[in-house]
Amino acid sequence: MKKVRKRVKISKFERLIYTLAVLLLVASPVTIVFTKATLSKINFEVEKQKREIAIQKKTNESLTMTIDELASLTKVQEVAEEQGLSYNNNNIKSVKEGN
Repeated sequence: MKKVRKRVKISKFERLIYTLAVLLLVASPVTIVFTKATLSKINFEVEKQKREIAIQKKTNESLTMTIDELASLTKVQEVAEEQGLSYNNNNIKSVKEGN
């Protein structure tokens, strides 16, 4: 006696479901790897920007200190004397802000 095998027909809808399931199984790991790579790149850029900001802050602090040194009264007097000017306290008028 021979066993007769019946071939089960798969409908178009079932074939579509199976195809979508396989595509999901293949696409999910690829998408995860791509997303993690992109996130890693963005984190690297963020750290790079943080370093640049820190460097710029140090530069700004240094420039602020230089400005304060150059604007000091002793420096102004020194430059005035180099230019042949004299410091006369009687010619200085203070301006007060009114309420």
